[in-house]
Amino acid sequence: MLAADPNHTPMTIDEYLLREEKSEVRHEFYDGHVYAMAGDTVNHNRLIDNAKDSLKSQVRKRGCQVFFENMKVDVMQGVYMPYPDVVLTCHPFDLRGDDTVVRQPRLLIEVLSKSTASQDRGFKWLRYRRMLSLWYYMLIDQYSTTVELFSRVEETDEWINTVYEHLNDVIVLPRLNCELPLADIYADIELIPEHSADTN
Repeated sequence: MLAADPNHTPMTIDEYLLREEKSEVRHEFYDGHVYAMAGDTVNHNRLIDNAKDSLKSQVRKRGCQVFFENMKVDVMQGVYMPYPDVVLTCHPFDLRGDDTVVRQPRLLIEVLSKSTASQDRGFKWLRYRRMLSLWYYMLIDQYSTTVELFSRVEETDEWINTVYEHLNDVIVLPRLNCELPLADIYADIELIPEHSADTN
């Protein structure tokens, strides 16, 4: 979540969904309020695309689907509905052609920006981790070759945090039976140091 829309009064989740269908700007929903999504850098979009492409070819044979940027996730029913950068789901109810909301994600990915990193590591992660369906949460840094992976310990509420920092590292997601080489995630990315990057 970023900037609140000053022209709106608190609304229900149903009112939000109807409004979002007609809106040209994406908004995240939290507790009756909507927050406009900020614009992204070229690197931000490339990293999303690279991660999505690397996953898509591997999980499709399992009946899973990968979405990016424009798919809402029902994190807290009726309370919190954001747009993660990448969403992977295998649940048949999430894969119906007319759906606009994912409710049973297995993997969520956020690409870190200067303006959103604290939200992605704090506010969002505290809420994402409560989703019983979620197996993995991944944070991709757009200013250095660094990926953080949070993996749920099976049948528990415990999570393991692993950091990958080298291009020859391979991120293994055993519960999805797939791998993401860091070299693939950062392919064609010219890293810009954070102190010289813009506000995204």
